[in-house]
Amino acid sequence: MTTHAKSTLVTRAAAIARAAHAGQFRRNGTTPYIVHPEAVASRVSGDEIAEAAAWLHDVLEDTDTTVAQLRAQEMPEEVITCVVTLTKKGEVAYERYLAEIKSHPVAKKVKIADMLANLSDHPTDRQIVKYAKGLLVLMA
Repeated sequence: MTTHAKSTLVTRAAAIARAAHAGQFRRNGTTPYIVHPEAVASRVSGDEIAEAAAWLHDVLEDTDTTVAQLRAQEMPEEVITCVVTLTKKGEVAYERYLAEIKSHPVAKKVKIADMLANLSDHPTDRQIVKYAKGLLVLMA
């Protein structure tokens, strides 16, 4: 993949995320939600697959976007697999969810960036504990 094609991939992923998260806000109720995926993507910049996945990391979980729609918008399977790995599945225990992420190098990189972005965005005490434990699992 050429540098131009890679930047096009990230640009497409960002556009999909912006459309999918339109009208959503962070927990403070005023910050547009897209600020979060943008922050996660900035933490993995330079790795286009990770950056595209970072933009999209919450679309399957928090919007009506489907895997089929990502495919229809020509997201590479490598990105889709990462996004699916990052998507929480129903009642799966947090520890098992993190173990699945840890086994996928790009998903792990994006999840660490996600946790760091969440920790830098006025987390609650409960979130600080959750993300600290999660980071320890992913980094072990």
